[in-house]
Amino acid sequence: MSTVPTISFEIFPPKSEKGEASLWQALDRLAPLNPAYVSVTYGAGGTSRDTSEKIVRRLLNDGTMVPAAHLTCVAASRADTDRLASRWWEMGVRRIVALRGDMPNMEGTYRPHAEGYLNAADLVGGLKRNADFHVAVAAYPEKHPDSPTVEADIDNLKRKFDNGADVAITQFFFDPACYLRFRDRIAAAGISAPVIPGILPISNFARARDFAGRCGASIPTWLAERFEGLDGDSSVRDMVATATAVEFCQALMEEGVDAFHVYTMNRAPLSIALCRALGANGATAGASADPSPLPRAAAGGAA
Repeated sequence: MSTVPTISFEIFPPKSEKGEASLWQALDRLAPLNPAYVSVTYGAGGTSRDTSEKIVRRLLNDGTMVPAAHLTCVAASRADTDRLASRWWEMGVRRIVALRGDMPNMEGTYRPHAEGYLNAADLVGGLKRNADFHVAVAAYPEKHPDSPTVEADIDNLKRKFDNGADVAITQFFFDPACYLRFRDRIAAAGISAPVIPGILPISNFARARDFAGRCGASIPTWLAERFEGLDGDSSVRDMVATATAVEFCQALMEEGVDAFHVYTMNRAPLSIALCRALGANGATAGASADPSPLPRAAAGGAA
């Protein structure tokens, strides 16, 4: 195993011109780390897709980082989804993160479009028939909130791989043992494809706890105690966040993990600090990385 892990990043489309300017400033700072790719999310029901595509197009044009475009099947017909995928291929997109998606405005139980793909596994099959995309899918170490059981969730992940997915990226989690147990379960289910841990450095604990509640991720008591009282003290909080993320990733590397997908929240400092502490400073990270390490998005659900 290489001592330097492969790193990829995730960003989301900002909602304002100020946010967009901040995003590009962050990407300018992240680019020298030479990530394997940058995944670009969009919101529930396909909202902010135009902004997401604008970001993907700019990344393709300036050539600084490889984009991976998110694509969901919620609220869209197969024909519309296929046309979008074909247009993206012609545009130069080669990596897609294929997700089921959440209903518009995050309202109600997921319902497939009457003429659309049924779920993410179905979407993967469609994408692979459409073009030779490298397709990443989502995985859930603690079970997707919509899945009735852990076993049903793993069966769903297996269908994604059976339909042609190349790699999975996990939802964030806050205990290394959680990922290791999940890795053992999927191996027992016959899944041998890469499943990359999704890492969320904690820039704001209250916000992270909110994300965790919506996504079904548990927060260990020790972690809550470590960040207690720090949301108003950004300098100390960021030092604790960096140390925690590094500790977290090093524990996984000791168990053979050699790639991480970092949820940046459109901010550069914590991601840069984490990468440098792990040795992924751009000189080696990403430059010779296997293309297979390509979820789930921190915003914009999937199954």
